[in-house]
Amino acid sequence: MAYDKIRVIHTRLDNSIRYVMNKEKTVDGATGAVLVGGINCLPETAYRDMMQTKRRWDKVNRPIQGYHLIHSFAPGEVSPEQAQAIGMELARRLVGDRFEAVVSTHTDHAHVHCHIVFNSVSCTDGKMFRDNFKAYFGDIRGHSNDLSRENNLSVIEPKGSGKHYAEWQAEKNDKPTVRGLIRQDIDAALADAFTLQSFYDTLQKRGYTVKRGANVKHTAVKPPGSDRFVRLDSLGDGYTEADIRNRLNRSRTQPTAPEPQAAASLYIPKGRYKVKRRSPAYGKKQKLSGLRRLYLHYLYLLSPPRPRRRPVPFPVRAEVRKLDQYKRQFALLQKYRINNESQLSMLADALQADIDSLVFSRRELYGRKRRDQGNLPCSAPDPPGAEMLPTGRGQNTANTRAYPARPASRGTGQARENETQGKEA
Repeated sequence: MAYDKIRVIHTRLDNSIRYVMNKEKTVDGATGAVLVGGINCLPETAYRDMMQTKRRWDKVNRPIQGYHLIHSFAPGEVSPEQAQAIGMELARRLVGDRFEAVVSTHTDHAHVHCHIVFNSVSCTDGKMFRDNFKAYFGDIRGHSNDLSRENNLSVIEPKGSGKHYAEWQAEKNDKPTVRGLIRQDIDAALADAFTLQSFYDTLQKRGYTVKRGANVKHTAVKPPGSDRFVRLDSLGDGYTEADIRNRLNRSRTQPTAPEPQAAASLYIPKGRYKVKRRSPAYGKKQKLSGLRRLYLHYLYLLSPPRPRRRPVPFPVRAEVRKLDQYKRQFALLQKYRINNESQLSMLADALQADIDSLVFSRRELYGRKRRDQGNLPCSAPDPPGAEMLPTGRGQNTANTRAYPARPASRGTGQARENETQGKEA
């Protein structure tokens, strides 16, 4: 079972390479071999070759200097030599002949893990490595799973589908979401439907537009007031068209459970005695007449009608979500006494300046922490199977990646440049 995560190297690429090639971590205790290799370069001259590539293509000062990939195995699953061979093959498939890379295997933990540090600039065409979801989920994780299958290793299978960060955040805070409202309407329509056609008819009566048929690959519905369709298979388990058919079949075949009845007494046989209900305290019920009957009729006519419980339409629930958003925005305007757009723009600039200052302070603290730990660029890799939180995009609980912090704005960079010039002066 291989567990992968990738980190972005913004500064001190040499420290990352030095950490990866640490002899105290890369020596195999059984054979004494040093488990270090290079792709498109020699490990001893890897940093110099990477910097020469950056100078050749005039990309020395790019914000991303390289990438650090950690490929971990379960304890006792592979030997150090096998882990090194898998790491080298993974690096070949990932960078090909375009990027220089250093591959090493660390044996200082119970779980053997490989480190791959590769350049961010291609040595063949000068293009930058694109670190995005396609590169991770399509290339890194795909190659990792393929190598695990080829070497008869276990593979982490994803469970379910990922969620958008906004949807995950709303569900975490118990706030309604569009998909959640659609699920509620589907559940209500299933309760009133007997067949699949009657289910879709019920949704259409609620204002939904249904897209289905022989020429439609994925059945989708569009809520009233919305501009886009939502596929049923994207709503989760129990809401695909096959799951809806199964739920309808179960409702037709499984009888409704009878209401529980009170158990008979153990001492008095059932039906032996009959308890006669007594009339109210005022005696036998009498019919009203005269003024009392007339007043009762007037009270009935003047009383408001009882409200009928009707399902809340989807547009109304969508507007409720907007109302909550507007309430939070108004609370912000009220807190900072904002009356016009210029004041709002000034507040945004002030908050952005605070964010930039905190980001710069965080970088200084990270650098101080690395210096205190002996100039180590990163901590020990997490063991396989560690719990990870959702990443904000398409969340997958099996494999995860680390995202780089957003770089500071131009204003902060200009301030640091002026400060440097002042010190030189």
